[in-house]
Amino acid sequence: MRLYIMQLGMNPTNGNPYPSYLIQMDDGLNILVDTGFDPQMVEMSRRPDHQGARVTEDDLVVNQLAHLGVRPENIRYLIATHFDRDHAGCLATFTGAEIVVQRRHYEAAKTGHPRFTNTRDEWGDPRLHYRLVDGDTELLPGVELIETSGHVPGHQSVLVRLPKTGPVLLAIDAMAQALGNYTPENRPIGPYDLDESGTRDSTRKLVDLAAREEVALIVYGHDPNEWKKLKKAPKFYE
Repeated sequence: MRLYIMQLGMNPTNGNPYPSYLIQMDDGLNILVDTGFDPQMVEMSRRPDHQGARVTEDDLVVNQLAHLGVRPENIRYLIATHFDRDHAGCLATFTGAEIVVQRRHYEAAKTGHPRFTNTRDEWGDPRLHYRLVDGDTELLPGVELIETSGHVPGHQSVLVRLPKTGPVLLAIDAMAQALGNYTPENRPIGPYDLDESGTRDSTRKLVDLAAREEVALIVYGHDPNEWKKLKKAPKFYE
């Protein structure tokens, strides 16, 4: 069982990474976690006046997977943590996968939540196959979905139980930055966190889970300092 951490873009101003993750099970089954930006961001990144995330052609998820010998049709499950553009920009590429998303999140998007209108062409593609889950769910032995609303309704994080490294927590945007000297109760709330109370509750949930499960590694959603310490694909955790 392996966990690959892929970089699908970078903000050159603050160093924030935009990651995606590939989990390969012992039997070779592939699980993708999030898909990064859409190809239009590559064109936007080439403009001299562009600010924010920069994405190259090589950063696109299909090309990062190709470096690992994986094609879109090789992905069995795609865990969609949420439908923000930097996480769901290429969902429609994976029409052969079963896309696993929290029911609360999917229904919020489908009923017109304005946060997810710019990715509707991706998550709303009629060719996609969804599995809607409710709350904390074991997807497969060793891969658990953790409901962590707050950043958006129905956000989910992922706990991966690796045989050698031990449990690895992919916090995604429930904890985009390491807490440092903060606690869940006084941590800064980002401009994209829709529900302050929910964000704090989910942060506490993950902190408690990490202690209870003796998590070996927490991967934060967009922390430039923590990012430098991680092994990135083609290296892997096992």
